Amino acid sequence: MPPKNLKRKAAGDASGTATPSQPTLAEQLSYLHLPRPFKNPNYTKNINRRAKTLKNVLGQERERERIDRERKREREREKQMKLEAGTSKEGSESGAAGTSASVDGKKDSDAMDVDVDSTAPGAIGSNANEDDVEEDIPTYISIEAPPSLLPQKHYCDITGLEAPYTDPHTGLRYHDRHVYALIKSMSTSTAKEYLSARGVTSVVK
Repeated sequence: MPPKNLKRKAAGDASGTATPSQPTLAEQLSYLHLPRPFKNPNYTKNINRRAKTLKNVLGQERERERIDRERKREREREKQMKLEAGTSKEGSESGAAGTSASVDGKKDSDAMDVDVDSTAPGAIGSNANEDDVEEDIPTYISIEAPPSLLPQKHYCDITGLEAPYTDPHTGLRYHDRHVYALIKSMSTSTAKEYLSARGVTSVVK
């Protein structure tokens, strides 16, 4: 017994006129054919560029911090030298203005210069020692940083809020009783999916 729609197919083939396919909504709303003036036409992707590892990134950060500390030291030394030059000029002017107490003024200025010279290296040395101590302090970007001693916070597997409670049956963490009511109505497969999203591969019975 021949199929019922055989005559219709034969009639459509005999006519030879195929109806054009209508564009879909995605094709009508697509903007891929529009020009993109915000893109640089001369841009070429660097094929030889390699992704930096964590060790390289941390090393570059340490080098950048070391350079910043050296620049700060240079600025402090320049400021100290300017202060020394200013104090020496003030001492010379005061010595030239005083006629009767010129000898005493020179002695005072010499004593002041000696004090500044004796304290300046110590101050610079103390700053350098402080900078050296800062280099040894571990930070969050250094691998040698110890783990945090604060207790780890737990978050709800459903809402993402803080979860002080844990369901003993499924092992899911929940925020309040409303979320617990939702967990009780879940199936086993859904609970497993939430646990796998958190990275826990426990068996839910």
